[in-house]
Amino acid sequence: MAYVVSATWIAEPGQEAVVLDAIEKLTPLSRAEPGNRFYQAYQDPAEASVFHLFEVYDDEDAYAAHGASEHFQTYAFGQAIPVLAKRERAFYTTIG
Repeated sequence: MAYVVSATWIAEPGQEAVVLDAIEKLTPLSRAEPGNRFYQAYQDPAEASVFHLFEVYDDEDAYAAHGASEHFQTYAFGQAIPVLAKRERAFYTTIG
């Protein structure tokens, strides 16, 4: 079974470009992680401040390695997360 993460990041007003920049830098580096199977971010066209990230990892350990990675520390914790009004995450496992 794979480990699935669905995240929602809502930028503080006026900080959308900061979050978008961080996601654009984070995406290719996250996709290159050995335990990553899928990593796709998308933005709500009706609400520019709302970003969603859909991620699939080999297992929970691979997700933990993602969170500990230098690029996540730099672009997520160092750039995007400080300017978020809200951050939500949900965790799942695949069936079959």
